[in-house]
Amino acid sequence: MVTTERAIPPLTADERTTLESWLDFQRATLARKVAGLTDEQARDAAAPPSTLSLLGLVQHMGEVERQWFRRVLQSETAPPLYGPGAGGEARSAEDLGDADAGLAVAPDASLAEAVAVWREEIARARAAYAPLSLNAVGTVRGQEVSLRWIFLHMIEEYARHNGHADLLRERTDGETGY
Repeated sequence: MVTTERAIPPLTADERTTLESWLDFQRATLARKVAGLTDEQARDAAAPPSTLSLLGLVQHMGEVERQWFRRVLQSETAPPLYGPGAGGEARSAEDLGDADAGLAVAPDASLAEAVAVWREEIARARAAYAPLSLNAVGTVRGQEVSLRWIFLHMIEEYARHNGHADLLRERTDGETGY
């Protein structure tokens, strides 16, 4: 299904390598948190009335990858992946939409499909930023934002949600650790 191997980011490296390595580490952490789960386990809510689930987190991070690397960095218009408007009208970086995009899980959603979509968004993100310098800019809400800032934001976004994922996974089957 998904690899659970993670490379520890290098302790001494240039800025670009450090940022990309930490982002990849955080991505791999989420992959570890959902590895081996059934769809039922992955959609198990954190603590009702909250509907936060591991499946919702994977979907959300697919949306976040799409937002920052496609819409903001590449100025691409792309429809939401999940929820209202999914697969329909494209959104630009100016329409940040719902900050919780993807967290709601449809009754027929599968973890395998969500992971595949998330991994595709990661692949597209890597292709988008590979040729660019850290000083390259995108635009969000009429303001320029550097690739450097986007990397830092994405590391923070994953790290925050990986904390949620750790608690959700422990609640599901007792597995802990980063």
